[in-house]
Amino acid sequence: MADGDTPGAVLRGLVAEAVGVEGDDTGAIAADLAERGDDPGPAAELSSLVGAGDAVVGIVTRADPALARRLLESGDDDRGVSTGGGDDESAGGGDDESAGGGDNEGTGSADGGTVRLVFAGRAADRLVGPSGTVIRSILAEHGIDAYRYEGDAPIGVLLVDDRAVVGLFDERGLAALLWSDAPAIREWAAATCRRYLSAADPV
Repeated sequence: MADGDTPGAVLRGLVAEAVGVEGDDTGAIAADLAERGDDPGPAAELSSLVGAGDAVVGIVTRADPALARRLLESGDDDRGVSTGGGDDESAGGGDDESAGGGDNEGTGSADGGTVRLVFAGRAADRLVGPSGTVIRSILAEHGIDAYRYEGDAPIGVLLVDDRAVVGLFDERGLAALLWSDAPAIREWAAATCRRYLSAADPV
């Protein structure tokens, strides 16, 4: 991240590049954004977005227990199914705590209550580490289909019904969250989720 670039600006630039927006026109992409320090912040926005969805599929890259609890509570209250989670500072597309994204493009069932998460990088390591048994038990208890990807993922990517949700992490946790209903962003998120699911193994 260059000096002066906020996490939100970096995340918006990464998504713009991924969907083919060239040059400095990254502000043109149709998306909402929350950064650490905003009110509500990224973790609160993630909790709200995931809690309102029926089908969730995505890639989790970080494991932070506090956000996981928030996501589980929002999922239980709003949907009857929850997502795995982490810190108040972490969110979507991260470790044990990220929620996945369901979509109508083949990455998840639209039957309601479906949650499919691919754990990558540090999140994947947690599934096989000392806490792995407990984490897998919690995921199963909440009806979450979990998968483990051997490699890493630079950002967390979720589809919550037809909405793309993307999270950027730093050493302190979830630094920025972007969400959008724009077709180009949804299609990119759906393709990303399919790619990771096809390369992952069920837990």
